[in-house]
Amino acid sequence: MVPDGWVKARLGSVAELQRGFDLPSSQRINGCVPIVSSGGVSGYHSEAKSKAPGVVTGRYGSIGDVFYLEEDYWPLNTSLWVKDFHGNHERFIYYLLSNFDFKKFSDKTGVPGVNRNDLHAVRVWLPPIPEQKKIAQILATWDKAITTTEQLLTNSQQQKKALMQQLLTGKKRLLDKNGVKFSGEWRISILGELGDTYSGLTGKTKDDFGKGKSYIPYINIFRNSRIDLRTLEKVNISSGERQVQAKYGDIFFTTSSETPDEVGMSSVLLNHVDELYLNSFCFGFRLYSFDTLRPEYARFIFRSERVRLAISVMGQGATRYNLSKRQLKKLELNLPSVQEQQKIAEVLSIADQEITALQQKLGRLKQEKKALMQQLLNGKRRVVVDKKNMEVANAFSD
Repeated sequence: MVPDGWVKARLGSVAELQRGFDLPSSQRINGCVPIVSSGGVSGYHSEAKSKAPGVVTGRYGSIGDVFYLEEDYWPLNTSLWVKDFHGNHERFIYYLLSNFDFKKFSDKTGVPGVNRNDLHAVRVWLPPIPEQKKIAQILATWDKAITTTEQLLTNSQQQKKALMQQLLTGKKRLLDKNGVKFSGEWRISILGELGDTYSGLTGKTKDDFGKGKSYIPYINIFRNSRIDLRTLEKVNISSGERQVQAKYGDIFFTTSSETPDEVGMSSVLLNHVDELYLNSFCFGFRLYSFDTLRPEYARFIFRSERVRLAISVMGQGATRYNLSKRQLKKLELNLPSVQEQQKIAEVLSIADQEITALQQKLGRLKQEKKALMQQLLNGKRRVVVDKKNMEVANAFSD
């Protein structure tokens, strides 16, 4: 069903795209004009090639992302920019292209790319100019909320990083349960004296597991400082292949990586589980007791900058960096009392909770905006346009 008042037109007659301009690094002069490549703003120059407002997308290399410029800019030759909006609302065109599936027109070559002539031939639905403006206004409010949340998230992450640097080095001391600042001396401990390592399902990949009848959760990959049981995969493992089970308080380290920054990345199991195993990509470290190092604190200390650097330099190899258990056991840790460890872990856990809440909010905003944008740009959800310029919150008409 055709939306009332809408027309279908070639994209080329709605928004004419043009290839960007060459600008070698040797010819760039420091300035305030953003240089826009297929991946967004990649630098600044003293001269602009295009007037604001502008809409830019990738021509090859990175395609699918669309950028809106509110200042004069220089589009690089890896991009396509809208040379002529043909009287249409610029920000509406930005959302129209943002909702476009560029990958359908990607060249079948090693480097992804799109041809502007192919894009120009695509037919798109176009509402009247007043409706374009209202749609752009509504979606802009979602963009503002997303940008605000992204900034809050960035600030929270930076604050946590600074807090970790202070708390995990003793530069900042917290108060104990009696309201007295911790003051005891920190002590150097050798990791190998605190526990011992154990291996995962050596040589096994997900497709190599046996044909047992029970599906067992196993640790395949971890990206956070705490193992998230909700994301663990389950595989069919025969009883003969089972080795040491992971348990509460175990610390895990990646055994190898293509970069030294990733080798020895750690995560801690802070849940009590019935049965859980490791894949061969990592090994476990089990503390003899929690009298010197608390698992809650280990979660943060092994992700701190100083300890991460100390572990990364242990990685050896040419094409891949491998971590030796023997070398890792030599790692020195400067540890406060377990009481202070618990207090530090509590404070940093609260910071993590705030970050997680913002990440979840940001994800919801992006999903809601995407769903709304699809409805508005195909006319399934109409907006009310009148002379009184109604508030955005009341601007919908199904």
